[in-house]
Amino acid sequence: MATGTYKFIGNATGLLSYRDVTLLTDPNFLHAGERAYLGHGLFSTRRLDPAISLDDLPPLSAILLSHMHGDHWDRRAQAGLDSALPVLTTPHAASKLHHRGFDGAVGLDTWQSRRIEVGDTVATVSAMPGRHGPMWAQKLRVLPPVMGTMVEFSTADGPVDLRVYISGDTLMVDELREIPTRFPEIDTGVVHLGGTTLPFGQNPRFGAMVTMDGRQGTDAMECIDPRQVLPVHFEDYGVFASPLSDFTRAMTQRGLGDRITHVGRGETVTVGSR
Repeated sequence: MATGTYKFIGNATGLLSYRDVTLLTDPNFLHAGERAYLGHGLFSTRRLDPAISLDDLPPLSAILLSHMHGDHWDRRAQAGLDSALPVLTTPHAASKLHHRGFDGAVGLDTWQSRRIEVGDTVATVSAMPGRHGPMWAQKLRVLPPVMGTMVEFSTADGPVDLRVYISGDTLMVDELREIPTRFPEIDTGVVHLGGTTLPFGQNPRFGAMVTMDGRQGTDAMECIDPRQVLPVHFEDYGVFASPLSDFTRAMTQRGLGDRITHVGRGETVTVGSR
């Protein structure tokens, strides 16, 4: 049985660790009451503090960034993270990070991979498809490109020991259906929820949903079929319109409720069971 750990820091920020490799996801270290800027004059105020500060982070092997938004890469992350660290992200976000001095940023096209090696531990990081909002928003470039991530952990030249999918801020779109054909055995899925609705958050009738709500998140997990599901990204900001209970109810109704592992802020859980 190969297992790793996932520590939930808040929003979509977590520490995914296996043997010698530790990956930081979507670094958002704003404090409660501070604004995350989302572009085009939009912002959202953080409601809850992160579980730890940047100073409390362990040594990092790399950063996984799903897209460039102020609730996933903020001014505290910009100022406090090591600019030499590899940041695996979209080409759009990598270009912006290069201009900000993060020379280790690498832009991955969909299905493209990059290996992170520490000692005899390998993390192969592959970009998964995603779409952060309705098609019209993508065409008008109202919202940035987004990627999901597949992380495959192994020892050097060995078989995959642990496979973890991280959805990123996507809707349940047809492109996600190709994921299980390419990666049929997924141990853990970290799913970004919240039914994020812009610009009015909890008044969803007057905005566009740009991340999965409970039903879409369940659709995605049913399609991609991870053995274990960790829900994140559902309570830190006022733009969230779908509470965690929407997801747990939908998963239970489809007979998938026993796959959910709830991870509280600051808690660490075991991931993987193969």
